[in-house]
Amino acid sequence: MADVRLLALMEREDDPKKCTAAKLVRLGDLHEVKAPRIPRGAVVLDPEAEKALSREDLGASVRAGLLVLDCSWNKLDRFPRVRAGLRHRALPFLVAANPTNFGKAQKLSSAEALAASLYILGEKQRAEHLMSRFKWGPTFISMNRERLEEYASVETSAEVVAAQQRMLRAVQRSKDERTT
Repeated sequence: MADVRLLALMEREDDPKKCTAAKLVRLGDLHEVKAPRIPRGAVVLDPEAEKALSREDLGASVRAGLLVLDCSWNKLDRFPRVRAGLRHRALPFLVAANPTNFGKAQKLSSAEALAASLYILGEKQRAEHLMSRFKWGPTFISMNRERLEEYASVETSAEVVAAQQRMLRAVQRSKDERTT
């Protein structure tokens, strides 16, 4: 099967030396697109989406691409709206390893979001390759490996959400046991 096409719609508000998407574009791992050029049917990583990314999104990601919105989370609502006909998907629970948001839940860099997506879609080696481009990158995979494996082992969005809930409940039970 062909590889997932990696695309980025970039706001260019970060320092280009620290922007993970800009680095991946420079290295040829990611292609920048402008809003009018986003292929119809592309899968858009959108933290506000109602549906979770899952292996059922693989075909669309190969055909039309997987698009990361490279902008500040604080400015997401002002980011150029991407056109209709796209599949908006949220990533399940993961923990950031990037230097800016290390250890914070759901505060992933664009590179982490793309690597997590590739992992979930079954392209684990490619996910590891993307993360190898950053000193801290392999830490992201190792910190989240159990979660990523679980998300990648199921087929549908509903199953990804169920896996996420099981893991979060287990973490909460562990915390509760330590405090009692």
